[in-house]
Amino acid sequence: MEIQDIQAKLWLAADKLRGNISSSDYKYVVLGLIFLKYVSDAFEVQYKKAEAEGFNPEDRDYYLGDNVFWVPKEARWEHLVATAKQPNIGIIVDEAMDAVERDNPSLKGVLPKNYAREALDKRRLGELIDLFANTMFTANNAKDLLGQVYEYFMGMFANSEGKHGGEFFTPRSIVKLLVEMLEPYKGRIYDPACGSGGMFVWSEKFVEEHSGRLGDIAIYGQELNETTWRLGKMNMAIRGIDADLRRGDTLHDDKFPDLKADYIIANPPFNISDWGQDQLTSDIRWKYGVPPKGNANYAWIQHFIHHLSPTGTAGFVLSNGSMSSQSSGEGEIRKKLIEADLVDAIVTLPGQLFFNTGIPACLWFISRDRRNRTGKTLFIDGRNLGKMVTRRNRVIRDEEIDDIAGIYRQFKENGKALWIKGLSKVATLDDIKEHDYVLTPGRYVGSEAVEDDDELFVEKMARLTAELDEQFAKSKELEEKIKENLRHINDQ
Repeated sequence: MEIQDIQAKLWLAADKLRGNISSSDYKYVVLGLIFLKYVSDAFEVQYKKAEAEGFNPEDRDYYLGDNVFWVPKEARWEHLVATAKQPNIGIIVDEAMDAVERDNPSLKGVLPKNYAREALDKRRLGELIDLFANTMFTANNAKDLLGQVYEYFMGMFANSEGKHGGEFFTPRSIVKLLVEMLEPYKGRIYDPACGSGGMFVWSEKFVEEHSGRLGDIAIYGQELNETTWRLGKMNMAIRGIDADLRRGDTLHDDKFPDLKADYIIANPPFNISDWGQDQLTSDIRWKYGVPPKGNANYAWIQHFIHHLSPTGTAGFVLSNGSMSSQSSGEGEIRKKLIEADLVDAIVTLPGQLFFNTGIPACLWFISRDRRNRTGKTLFIDGRNLGKMVTRRNRVIRDEEIDDIAGIYRQFKENGKALWIKGLSKVATLDDIKEHDYVLTPGRYVGSEAVEDDDELFVEKMARLTAELDEQFAKSKELEEKIKENLRHINDQ
């Protein structure tokens, strides 16, 4: 059976067992069990290996030496399966989670432990355990299969949760495009809004697929939401990825103040208006200007720049408004970034890629090492990419990802890229000045309806209203100055 069939059948079966629990709560029930199944399967493989080699299979050091989690008897999957039909199965699962955390300090505070709650139907919980006890999770493929099932389930939960789903999951095709363009083969990788860690999974996958060495990269991440941080920790553990993931508000409590990353890859929250700018007005990160109080986009951009190594590159997702907004000083900050020769590439994305927002988005690439492309920026208009896979969601095709990554790779190598009308073009600083430092690719690549930047009406209306308010305030200030000058003339 193909992995896609396994994933789909597991999802349908698990979803039927949900009962009256909301999708947002149910995902922790299911993903926690998948994680427990994974660590138990990995433990069982190591257990049999110890027996075959004549070692004591209950010696914890034998597991630690191979980076395998120690699973105490009360948490082993065979014990859960044997007790799945008991009315106290919720308590048994909670105790299993407690035991795994107790004996593995790196998992402390990570695993869900609310299976005994009244709202969770214990009969359905037992059936869920039986579902994941399926013999398809064999010793040889458990790690890869369960890792893929975990990722698939996160995507399906994000889809079913809609708006809130994007808080912990970035669609696979967007992550893959970012990773293929950045090519993070070696060095320090940082995601300051890491969600459930999907960027890291694909970075490791990229290195592995291109015959690199996984030990050549170090991973750092920060996440504000505690439950999402837990999902990320479990995701890293189930993939065997050694990542330093910390919890906290990145903009107000940077957990890696001295980190200089070779690659930054991120999908920060779009257009956050209440980000606490008044507490950070003199922050060292605002080298190119204090970000406006009503939008955190340029706070994130400058945070990324602050954490780049002298040869580092950042690739990140932002709303389309970031490319053209002039409100509250954003245009001036963007101008300084461009004149500092930091903007490497801009890619606009098609709509309907995200589960949680209809706001059109773009990819920014900021680089400190632009030896081959000084004074140039690559623009790619990707609004027509992708295919619809459901009535409301689109994905970018693998072959399209390869094409876009290839154009960017050529640009990085020699500062040139094929000019494909309506798709891609390299622009100079003078070109960008002519467009008043607006970075919308359609203006440069010769797209139809150049002025249509795909900005949603609600977003555009809010931006234009803010700009109008700003103009009114300046007008009033000027009017008062004129009146004051006239009073001085009258007094003479």
